[in-house]
Amino acid sequence: MRCRCVRLLGGLMLWVWSLYCAPSPRQGKSRQGHGGGLCPELAVFGFRAGHSAALSASMARQAVLMPSFEMARQELARRGVPLGIKVVHRATHALGRQLLVARRRDLQRFRDGLMPAGAEMDGKRVCVQIDGGRIRLRKVVRKQKGKGKAKTQKRRYKGEWREPKLLTIFEIDAKGDKIAKCRARIDGTFGGPDEVMELLAMHLHRLGAAKAKVVVFVADGAPWIWERLGWVASRAGLGKRKVAHVLDWCHALHHVGLALAAAGLEAAEHRRVFKKFRKWLKKGEAAGVLNELERLGKEKGVLEEMRVPVAYLDKHLAAGRLEYDAMRRRGLPIGSGAIESAIRRVVNQRLKGNGQMWLEGNAEGMLLLRAAALTTRWDEAMAEASRSRCEDGKQDWHWRSPDMPFQLKAKTPIKPPVAQILSNQEFAP
Repeated sequence: MRCRCVRLLGGLMLWVWSLYCAPSPRQGKSRQGHGGGLCPELAVFGFRAGHSAALSASMARQAVLMPSFEMARQELARRGVPLGIKVVHRATHALGRQLLVARRRDLQRFRDGLMPAGAEMDGKRVCVQIDGGRIRLRKVVRKQKGKGKAKTQKRRYKGEWREPKLLTIFEIDAKGDKIAKCRARIDGTFGGPDEVMELLAMHLHRLGAAKAKVVVFVADGAPWIWERLGWVASRAGLGKRKVAHVLDWCHALHHVGLALAAAGLEAAEHRRVFKKFRKWLKKGEAAGVLNELERLGKEKGVLEEMRVPVAYLDKHLAAGRLEYDAMRRRGLPIGSGAIESAIRRVVNQRLKGNGQMWLEGNAEGMLLLRAAALTTRWDEAMAEASRSRCEDGKQDWHWRSPDMPFQLKAKTPIKPPVAQILSNQEFAP
């Protein structure tokens, strides 16, 4: 039994006696003490690092909605809960890690075939959009030795830009617009294309997209997206007749403008031809636009300069992703504004800024927390986090699927989560 100090949401601090359970002491000179123990009685009520579940959730919510941790600390102090900035920082990232553990468990259940299909999207029209953002991550290249005056070596790090891949799933009406009362689902990862596509397949399965009326995928021209959507549809149980693929309208129009810019037309003529091609493209006459671009390239002698944008349009035309007139008649969206807005609101406004650099695990946890807050799914996220209070510390694991055409990176198999082990044991004094 040990005496612990705990803090409640209103700022009240209590000293309580609780049972403390820990592994056997480790052997060796550098492994003194036990480490890794917990108070199961407090864990049942959601206490972590001396804070109640409500206080931890309040700190994390302020940290993800405010522009910085310092402003979150000031807001908490104004509400009568004075805390240090490091306390807010650690509590927020700890909650983010719990969400990552919960998501990893859901993925394992999905891979093992233990996740039942939901019914949220039965008979509905669903839109799926995918894109990538840009965040600067911090990588330590040399560790610090010593502390304070006894420090003999400074820590060195470098910043590198990484692409967080985001996905959003929402319901649309008969006109292709997002339903106002629909709560979109946003998720993302710093992993590769395979990881984000597996997340997408899991969410579609859990939402019951196999029974949806139609599922439309809208994205830009990134090859890593379109090459894997067939596997996603197969893994989520989507029939070919209810799936539609659309290249984002603005990206298609942008490449039309690039091709015209290479032709070297005068400003007035460029505007006239661009407006004409835009009208043709919206009417579903993409083949006519390509024929005119090739004719214009031969006439001006710049066919080689126009080769890249023309090949881009020709590839998506052959795949049936430029049928904008048919999509509009079916009431399906042709633009990816929802995912662009999600990247701006979830990523750019909080995780991307001057001088901001994140550790990868912290950044991904913040991404999940902010997505939950902005999509009004905060209570659901906190319920998921409460089921993963005890973490196993392995967040950078990968998995290889025998039916995935693009194999994931292989690593050592994961061990059972600590919480699962604890739930099967009885703690007694």
